[in-house]
Amino acid sequence: MTNPLKQLQTQGQSVWYDNIDRAQLASGQFKKMLDEDGIVGVTANPTIFEKSISAGHAYDEQLTELISAGKSTNDIYEALVIQDIRTVADLLRPIYDRTAGKDGYVSLEVSPDLAHNTEGTLNEARRFWKTVDRPNLMIKIPATPEGIPAIYEALREGININITLIFSIESYRAVTDAYLRALEDRNGAGQDISGIASVASFFVSRVDTLVDKLLDDKIKASSDPAEQQKLKALQGKAAIANARLVYQDFKRIFNTPRFESLKHVGAHVQRPLWASTSTKNPAYRDVLYAEELIGPDTVDTMPLETIQNFRDHGQVRYSIEDDIPGANQTLADLETRGIHYTQVTQQLQDEGVKKFADSFHQLFAGIENKKQALKEQTVR
Repeated sequence: MTNPLKQLQTQGQSVWYDNIDRAQLASGQFKKMLDEDGIVGVTANPTIFEKSISAGHAYDEQLTELISAGKSTNDIYEALVIQDIRTVADLLRPIYDRTAGKDGYVSLEVSPDLAHNTEGTLNEARRFWKTVDRPNLMIKIPATPEGIPAIYEALREGININITLIFSIESYRAVTDAYLRALEDRNGAGQDISGIASVASFFVSRVDTLVDKLLDDKIKASSDPAEQQKLKALQGKAAIANARLVYQDFKRIFNTPRFESLKHVGAHVQRPLWASTSTKNPAYRDVLYAEELIGPDTVDTMPLETIQNFRDHGQVRYSIEDDIPGANQTLADLETRGIHYTQVTQQLQDEGVKKFADSFHQLFAGIENKKQALKEQTVR
């Protein structure tokens, strides 16, 4: 039987792995996923690195060397992460070459503490791009109002960008405009645009997590059984509806004369990337979001559990454009019941920035604790 993960390629969707773990790299597990599951890219974020570095002992030897050398906590963090990023980039390089730069990327995120600092974000993106020194690197920058100008400038300079923490259609449109403006300005200056790659990472399951909670509150507050049923019927629907409408925008934007003129000189579409596609609610099918957002020119970045579940029982069909009128109706019904799209998506972006920042600080605290423990051992 064909691996369902590989079948996704027949629908024009690429699967990237949402994780980096040095133990998996050392054991050969990661390479096996590339070979057997058709994984063609990797994403990471501060939460992923915090979990990987704090778990097990895969990083202990390098940590000890760096601490003994008197490196700062930030220098230690970057040395650990950049080594992993380079390793993964080199493993993915054959895919990058084979697909002519469509896939084979690994993403490294700028510090979440810079999410509202345009110049700081841009400087860190430039530094990471130069330090890692791999053409199949993408720098991750959040789609905050302050991030958008940094995204534009980095792309204009020729840096591949993965725009993260997109929740709303309005934010998505700002992201695509930044991409197109960067290509236009770079092309206008006589610079090549054929090697620039970018994805727009649109977060999925977190939308249902918040909207379902708001619906639960309204169900509890209502004494009308008919209204309660209508509210229940909306649960588990917002995230997929939101992503499907974004895909409609993607098709429209990248089929305009504006993009066609860029395409003629080598520009690539900026693919939507479905992030946060693991199912958080155990009442829902464990591959719900992966199954319902399949379509051409998309990427689904999956954590290990979702990869395993989809490999086992994922069903592949062209689903991204199912019931678009229903998607519009879902968002309209939520609005009429006091669950406001702009408020929900802004809250999710704010919480996403905070979550990544918290993980970043936890990781630094963990490195500090290891430094202290090593000092105490030396004293003894």
